[in-house]
Amino acid sequence: MSSAEAWADPDRLRRYRDRVFAERQVLRNAFTDPAGHQQRVLNDLLEFNAGTQYGKQHGFGRIRTLDDYRKAVPVQTYADLEPWIERAASGEPNVLSADRPAVFFTSSGSTGAHKKIPVTPRFMRTTFFPFYYAAWSPLIEHFPDVLDHPGAVLNLKHDPLAAPPTTASGRPHVGASQVDFGTAFGEPLSAEPGTGAPWATLPVPLAADQHAQKMYLRLRLAVESDVRCVIGINPAMVAALPYQLNLWWPRIVKEVRDGTLGGLAHCTPNPARAAELEHLADRHDIVRPAHIWPNMRALFCWTTGLASLYLPRLREEFGAGVTALPAPVAASEGPVGVALDRHRSASSLVVNASVYEFADAEEDLGPDTVTLQPHQLEPDRDYHVVFSHVGGLYRYAVGDVVRVVDHQDGVPRLEYTGRGNRSDHAGERLRDAQVIRALHSALDATGLELRNVACRVTASPGQSAGYEFAVAERTSWSQDESDRFTARLDEALHQESDGYRTARTHGRLSAPALLRLDPEAFLRDWQDQVESGIRPTQVKDRLFRQDPQQWARLTGQLPDGPV
Repeated sequence: MSSAEAWADPDRLRRYRDRVFAERQVLRNAFTDPAGHQQRVLNDLLEFNAGTQYGKQHGFGRIRTLDDYRKAVPVQTYADLEPWIERAASGEPNVLSADRPAVFFTSSGSTGAHKKIPVTPRFMRTTFFPFYYAAWSPLIEHFPDVLDHPGAVLNLKHDPLAAPPTTASGRPHVGASQVDFGTAFGEPLSAEPGTGAPWATLPVPLAADQHAQKMYLRLRLAVESDVRCVIGINPAMVAALPYQLNLWWPRIVKEVRDGTLGGLAHCTPNPARAAELEHLADRHDIVRPAHIWPNMRALFCWTTGLASLYLPRLREEFGAGVTALPAPVAASEGPVGVALDRHRSASSLVVNASVYEFADAEEDLGPDTVTLQPHQLEPDRDYHVVFSHVGGLYRYAVGDVVRVVDHQDGVPRLEYTGRGNRSDHAGERLRDAQVIRALHSALDATGLELRNVACRVTASPGQSAGYEFAVAERTSWSQDESDRFTARLDEALHQESDGYRTARTHGRLSAPALLRLDPEAFLRDWQDQVESGIRPTQVKDRLFRQDPQQWARLTGQLPDGPV
């Protein structure tokens, strides 16, 4: 049975819904005893992997408590585990996990280097799938019509590969969105919404890195369907969609009229739909998703971080009343939190998936960092995330920072605030979350709106270094508004960061400067990166952009040297 046939099968849909809601209930039941579930996860990973080379070296067989585990295993980054992972990727058995990895997920960190994340069948069964199904529960519960037909969901991240790249041992080394979980792990219900759409598997031959062309072809097919939900996970992909519609509009309309796909004969010509699309263009200066898909109901993507600055207005381009549901707080390495209701940002800690530890985000993580347990977290505080799971990642500092929204049903609810790396030229030690909160404060104080923003440290000869903010305005700002915004941003950064306040007070940093870009600057930059062959899921919003070439590409300025 094809994916389209599967998603059109009423019995399959019933079983899928039942599984989604059952996994959510299992997680909610776990909230009655979060400490007990954390201990059970720890016991399981220690027992299962005690005989591995890593487990023997760290004495897994003797460990009984979290305190014992902390003493035996240091807090680790990918660089610390990389030698072990490379051995597993080369085919050596029983290195990190007793279960041989079936796939290695690729993940690009802040450096852009591609990691190899081992993914074992045991990890998928006990850690990934329960969280993965539960993550769709708010969408399926509150917007059930998105499953009315296979083409009701435009899944922007779904990118199956016929011939995936492999590790030295022949295991696929791909993104999570490129894996067929049904085939790889025997989980036929795991195909997510939108994977049965007519554009999910493209009938046109393309090279694996022709990502922009793939996006064009899927968009060209989707304009003939009644799309009700867009899944992006990465919000930059969702933000790019309205831009791409207008970028490719004449070509899309012509292909609809002619019945072609990428210039090749594909289906019956559809002059009636082409005429409707042309009429939309005549009526509106800018064609928006809301015009093409009037029954749009929901967006599914990360709603925090930089996206929190632009998503409220972006959502309106998809239709009045469209809901933005938060995608899980997770990484390729493992899950952290999953939204179980329609809260705009909060995700409940997945206490039955991994052992979770946290550290104050103001502190630098090291092997001996003192960590906190979930019940010790305080609302409105930022924390580094450290987790351990049966798949072979132990006390792994994933590099993400979360903020505690509240405690509900016995567990903390978290939101992703950004990466844990800092911008630190003069002792200011600024994190993503601090700058984003300062930007919110300055925008609220001035009533201004933006489409996106990035910053870097820059200096002129003989002057103190200072932060330059490149801003794409949603509507044109006057010079007075720009000046007031920049002043309020400086004040807010003083409040957010002791290091910034000290650096400014002692003259080590000058006042921030504003560089106003045209509204489409960030969208062009995103599109250019995808055109260069980078997977869209990996072209994410980046606040700190110190690389001169990256800054020049975004702003159009000539590259300069580092500060």
